[in-house]
Amino acid sequence: MRKLLILSCLYLLSSCNLFTSTEEKTLRLVEKELQAINWNDVDQYPLFDDCDETVSKSAQKECFENTLLLHFSMILQEFEFILDKDVEEIVYVDFLVDKEGKMTVLNIDKNSIIQDQIPEFDGIISRSLKSLPPVEPALKRGIPVNTKCRIPIILNSE
Repeated sequence: MRKLLILSCLYLLSSCNLFTSTEEKTLRLVEKELQAINWNDVDQYPLFDDCDETVSKSAQKECFENTLLLHFSMILQEFEFILDKDVEEIVYVDFLVDKEGKMTVLNIDKNSIIQDQIPEFDGIISRSLKSLPPVEPALKRGIPVNTKCRIPIILNSE
């Protein structure tokens, strides 16, 4: 009888899972799941109304970027810039699409030629976001998330 009692006690002491609460098990499971998620990728890119949400992610990204580039192109064509030299440069615009679909410029990466010849460039790009059509935020597991994007704008004075 003593052997049975000692074996039972040893079994109970070695089996920690019997004493682990359901809450602790759930927290461990959630932590494991969170580590498995790739937080640098979204399930659906931010979308404008004319973009199709049922197409592949690459097609969604392409539609989003093309809509932005077309918008920036139309805005920049409204201005008449007086340049000292011909310009053929690429400017990179980094912006954030937040959970509500609001877009804000984070950074405009340009060289000194653009800064010197078109000092109002940053303001034009920032203001042009206000006239964009509404955008739906990116989704991760069906939940709206913030997304950082980088768009190259090719400036050519010819």
